[in-house]
Amino acid sequence: MSIELGNNFYSDDAAHLAQIIDHINAGIWEFNINTKDVKWSDGFYTILGYKPGEIECSYNFFLENLIYHHDRPLFLKAINGRNGDNVATVQIRLLTKSAGYQWFESTTRKWEDKGVAKFTGSFININTAKIASLRSAQNDFFFTETSVIAKLSGFEIDVASMKIDLSKEAFDIYELNDQSKLSIEEAVSFFEPQYRPLLNEAIDNAIKFCKPFDMELLFRTARNNVTWVRTKGIPIIDDYAQCIKVRGIFQDVDGIKRKGLALQSAVNQLNDQNKRLQNFAYIVSHNLRSHTGNLRFMVNLFEESDSEDERTEVFAHIKSISNSLTTTIEHLNEIVKIHTEIDQEKQTLEFEEVFKMVMGALQSNIESTSAKIEYDFSKCPVISYIPAYLESILQNLLTNALKYRHPDRRPEVMVRTVKDHNHVYMTFEDNGVGIDLERYGDKVFGMYKTFHQNSDAKGIGLFITRNQVESLGGSIKVDSTVNVGTKFTIRLV
Repeated sequence: MSIELGNNFYSDDAAHLAQIIDHINAGIWEFNINTKDVKWSDGFYTILGYKPGEIECSYNFFLENLIYHHDRPLFLKAINGRNGDNVATVQIRLLTKSAGYQWFESTTRKWEDKGVAKFTGSFININTAKIASLRSAQNDFFFTETSVIAKLSGFEIDVASMKIDLSKEAFDIYELNDQSKLSIEEAVSFFEPQYRPLLNEAIDNAIKFCKPFDMELLFRTARNNVTWVRTKGIPIIDDYAQCIKVRGIFQDVDGIKRKGLALQSAVNQLNDQNKRLQNFAYIVSHNLRSHTGNLRFMVNLFEESDSEDERTEVFAHIKSISNSLTTTIEHLNEIVKIHTEIDQEKQTLEFEEVFKMVMGALQSNIESTSAKIEYDFSKCPVISYIPAYLESILQNLLTNALKYRHPDRRPEVMVRTVKDHNHVYMTFEDNGVGIDLERYGDKVFGMYKTFHQNSDAKGIGLFITRNQVESLGGSIKVDSTVNVGTKFTIRLV
């Protein structure tokens, strides 16, 4: 007998049988092993609350969207298993359109049609009878399922009471001696503030929409120890297709997580170093080639010159090129020193002492511009840093503040430090001519990048400053407004 499901349902005598099946709260299906084609009867759609063709008719859609995940292995075993007459019957839960999960009895038969292996089966809605039989027996699978789900610890959230049960190992992670029940709010409060909304949302989605979750979050124990934990949960539904519990694992993954973060940090640092190396190689090849080309040209002119006056003029150009080449090499040496000095031992330095030394070196510049220099290091007076780096950073920033002062007002500079958790920040603010960040924002810290018509501008100070800061794991950013001033915010450590 040939069976066509869906719109072209059955043929011959089977049509009458199909009409009967479609009206007894049952449906049938067919699966072709070779072509993977699936056909559903109109009754199949009807028992799930759909119209024919309203949902995708496919094997994968059935497994991923219709059958309850706990029942999937049972159904697959029934299809693949064999008994004497190749018939298997199991009870499974399917997701209906408007009534949630309901119980169905599935009967499957394997047969051959012209040498092609096929499966046919039927689904009959047995929800009412199944629920009636299950009400008399309530089994607690908490400990048995936790042993399967969790390798280190387990938890169970009871939706009705919004309490959470934790295994002994979970209490060990919490570092709690009292193993009484916790509310959801109490359990979530141990997570760091920035992660609490994410966890609350995940729990809500599990309860309301039966969505599982798997997250790695930062956690603070009862003894104030901060650690990374992994929490993974799946919703458990009752016979009425309502989520009654959320079960899962709770695992300390601090060691693995921190190694991953350290590896990512190392990769990022390596990428930054590669970019600086490429920039350095470009500068060396471009600038030195330019100098040597000009020098070679002038030497040729010198050799071809006939008069003494011409030779004197050409030699003056040669001296100028030589001086410029010397300056370039000095700048390149400054960059190289950043990476050679990074291995120097850090020392505990007082900001005020180092800054006063820098101001002393620039005293003539400060007096000639009548600059007002203020500082406040009270919130973070000391730092462990390489002395040459801190002195260089302060000197470059103060030199720029004086060099790019506003012509119509007295220059003012304010330097502050502050400590935030384990990080030390320094702000360096002036009221100078400012920088047009919309135009030059991506070039501020580039080598030989200048933004003002100033004959003293070399475009090397901020490049060196950024490299010094970043080589020790810090960062630097700039905020500036033209004709108002510039503020540098530096995370030193």
